[in-house]
Amino acid sequence: MTSKVLIADDEPNILISLEYLMKREGYEVHVARDGVEALDVLRRERPRLVLLDVMMPGKSGFEVCQELRADEALQGTLVLMLTAKGRDTDVAKGLAMGADAYMTKPFSTKELVQKVRDMLAGGAAGA
Repeated sequence: MTSKVLIADDEPNILISLEYLMKREGYEVHVARDGVEALDVLRRERPRLVLLDVMMPGKSGFEVCQELRADEALQGTLVLMLTAKGRDTDVAKGLAMGADAYMTKPFSTKELVQKVRDMLAGGAAGA
């Protein structure tokens, strides 16, 4: 069965490249351009994993993650935060909000693909 992945990022270039990358890996990909849209897609499509930018209009990735974790129907969704906010306090906040893993931009696409594979296979989570 093909895993569904949601990419939530307000930067068009990142959205396009991540969408291409995840489709190339064989995932069913959905996209959202802000936090409000991300929650709508999460509730409608129920993806297995969300690649979640922190700084987005509408709702931040932190807020999306917090709402997702508070929603019983979505609690099992894996969250990989992708963000330029790479300070230790930002990483700690993301993980405290319920993110399963955290990667900072710019990131290696090879590392990202491996992290997604590991997470979907039930492998190691964490930053």
